[in-house]
Amino acid sequence: MAGYKYSRLRKMLLFGCLPGITLLFSCSNSYAQRKGQPVLISQCRVTEPTRLDWVFAVGNQSPAKAPPGLLENYDSTKQRFELYVPAGADSQAAAPLILFVSPSQKGTGLSQFRKLCDREGIVFASPHQAGNQTAGARRVRIVMDTLDEVRRRIKIDPDRTYIGGFSGGGRIAMTIATALPEYFGGVIPVCAGGQLRTEPWLRERVISRLRIALLTGENDFNRGEIERMTQTLFSGIGVTSRVWTAKQIGHAIPPGSTLGEAFAWLESGLPDRKALARIFPASRISGAPSRSEWARQLFAEAEFRLKSEELFYSGLMQLMGIRIRWNDLPESDKALAILQKLDAADDRPWEAEDVASQRRYLIAQARAVDAYAAGRLPKQYQKQKASMLNAAIRLWSQVVADGQDEDAVAEGTRRIPMLKSMLESE
Repeated sequence: MAGYKYSRLRKMLLFGCLPGITLLFSCSNSYAQRKGQPVLISQCRVTEPTRLDWVFAVGNQSPAKAPPGLLENYDSTKQRFELYVPAGADSQAAAPLILFVSPSQKGTGLSQFRKLCDREGIVFASPHQAGNQTAGARRVRIVMDTLDEVRRRIKIDPDRTYIGGFSGGGRIAMTIATALPEYFGGVIPVCAGGQLRTEPWLRERVISRLRIALLTGENDFNRGEIERMTQTLFSGIGVTSRVWTAKQIGHAIPPGSTLGEAFAWLESGLPDRKALARIFPASRISGAPSRSEWARQLFAEAEFRLKSEELFYSGLMQLMGIRIRWNDLPESDKALAILQKLDAADDRPWEAEDVASQRRYLIAQARAVDAYAAGRLPKQYQKQKASMLNAAIRLWSQVVADGQDEDAVAEGTRRIPMLKSMLESE
């Protein structure tokens, strides 16, 4: 395949991929619910640093300590968040949670979600000081501090934990959920698109575990990105996603009826998530496992997958993930030993599946960028049209050069001159 001479395993073993962590960002209240009564704490305090692996959401490794300089002068106990616990939450063995990230420095969303929370017994939390003006890594840390604090105070069901956010907050929610899908059952990005991680085993985890409810408004300036680009990409690679476009709404959180529909759709995936966790327990995290515990669990899952012809490739990708993510742990060395043995074998049937996976993602990207670039862009993004058209041309050119997917090659051959004509008119 053009551009894919080496499979991911061969590239890792030949060229190395462990030079150090790669950062993906340039980056005093107690809760005591009176039975049967809702509780609202507008300034709930984080009492301890998060035990959750927040660093992996902004990088490609999970080191024992955060890299120097990633966070400056950060104190978890100074973080605050809005917490709402409806009357029905204490009647459940484990409550559902909506963790909602604001684009401003004040938590948001409760006024829109409150009726839904009351009706369904959903705990709601929204961190403060995690808006768009806050650095990306710091935002992620604040959100994960909030999540862990809620889980310390209240028994929360990870299969019914839904992370969302409005605008830039929705993008942060996507960043966290696609890096750490084991903590969540779904994502609710409102008026925001999002990307997937490059690691194939993480994409597989998102595909198998998460539902993504993409909410936008009829007059939202991000509508085109969400409907044409994000949804096209997600559906093209098998992510379970759906778009809700609220009538007569711009760049705003949709009304409760839309939120209720989206929540019901996310909840309808609950049986599948529970079934997945019965087969692969490491796909769901209800506690706060140590680095060693998590690496051991994923390594055990990878070994199980390698025993099945159908799951072999996904197990191989998990081993690669372990090797990179925890490169100082024994599981990393064990993973490398298996990877080296497989690479030395004369028969490597998994290489074809790896190349096919990369091809599928490339084609989905080409269609997604094309759909967005070729359509009408809002004035805020009009200056980006030329670069988006060029990106679509480059992606389709790779598809055509690869020459393996007959339908996609025909589509690319037809689309490239049309995109070039649009570019010339800019």
